[in-house]
Amino acid sequence: MIPMERLLYLPRMASETNVLKPDHGAGKRHFIFTDEHEQLRETIRAYAVKELAPHADEWEETTFPDQVFHRMGELGFLGLDKPEEYGGQGGDYYTSLVLAEELVHANSGGLAMGVAVHTDMAMPPILAFGTEEQKQDWVVPAIRGEKILCLGITEPDAGSDVSAIRTHARYDEATDEYVINGAKTYITNGHRADLIVLVTKTDPDAGYDGFTLFLVPMDAPGVIREKRLEKLGMHASDTALLAFQDVRVPSSAILGEKGKGFYHIMWELQGERLIGAAGCVAGAQYALEKTIRYALERTAFGRPIGKFQVTRHKVADMATKIEAARQLVYMTAWRFQNGEYPVREISMAKLYAAQVAVDVADECIQIHGGAGYMKEYGIERIWRDMRLNRIGAGTDEIMLDVIGRSYGL
Repeated sequence: MIPMERLLYLPRMASETNVLKPDHGAGKRHFIFTDEHEQLRETIRAYAVKELAPHADEWEETTFPDQVFHRMGELGFLGLDKPEEYGGQGGDYYTSLVLAEELVHANSGGLAMGVAVHTDMAMPPILAFGTEEQKQDWVVPAIRGEKILCLGITEPDAGSDVSAIRTHARYDEATDEYVINGAKTYITNGHRADLIVLVTKTDPDAGYDGFTLFLVPMDAPGVIREKRLEKLGMHASDTALLAFQDVRVPSSAILGEKGKGFYHIMWELQGERLIGAAGCVAGAQYALEKTIRYALERTAFGRPIGKFQVTRHKVADMATKIEAARQLVYMTAWRFQNGEYPVREISMAKLYAAQVAVDVADECIQIHGGAGYMKEYGIERIWRDMRLNRIGAGTDEIMLDVIGRSYGL
């Protein structure tokens, strides 16, 4: 064993070639990713930069076109982790993380959200609980980008309190159909979708055992796309207020088990939250890198503002928070991929990543100064888009309560 006093002198004794120096430019690939994942990352990023980003400003005004789904279906991006038997690529869960991370380079939070609703919110419950016929009818064309999906949970008077949902489905024994009445709001893809995975009540007296999911074609008589909602951010996505007036669907439209819809949708929310967390980390990283470039170009008092200690410390603080969020997301994703159901950690990841993303976007605006408040630089858009993540798929407050209750409180 080398005495401690000698260890203290080893760095001075070592030759220049043997001194271990920090390599801040080295790759930081996490162990969950392979070379194949990195190749996929490069492919998706190239697509986002070349085919999506040039239209980002235009789509803020018009919403992105349905052709984006068609094109992504052609490229195989809509079924990365979906079974090959339905046209997917058969990849692991990490491939969906890669998609969520690389779509930030489209410079359009609304587009990324619209795609995520299709691939990671509406499609998974059909694959998990649907019949073979339902999968063939909806998953196969959805993976090809020929059919667009949306998810209907939130209502005008029921957000975080899912038990307050009023949309109900009454069974008509004479026709073996269900008659659906009610309303849904804040529905991403609601104006373009071909199908909605709809949460309803089939037994108002059964509590959480009274919910049932239905697959409802959006062209069914009685489905009304009432209003295109105007939002603070995510302008590139369409968000709808929907009404259902005596909409008739056959019993075969039930997704999963009757009366088990609440549990089915709670399962769905876990994957949605984790993908959202990954998108938050990637969005925060994108904003930080954009801001570092600006800080090295913008001069004040005779030097780049990035050379001032106050800016360096802001960047260091943001980078540390982003890295902590990234590690939390990746490790939770590893557990999810390996068969665990880590609801507590998913809630933590979603909560922390969303808060970090919003805080980072806000600080990036501050570093930009007046320029950050202008649309020209794009930082204000990142903040507007990111802000939704602390509300959608479970508010910060709900995430805190889920975490707290998990400790028996």
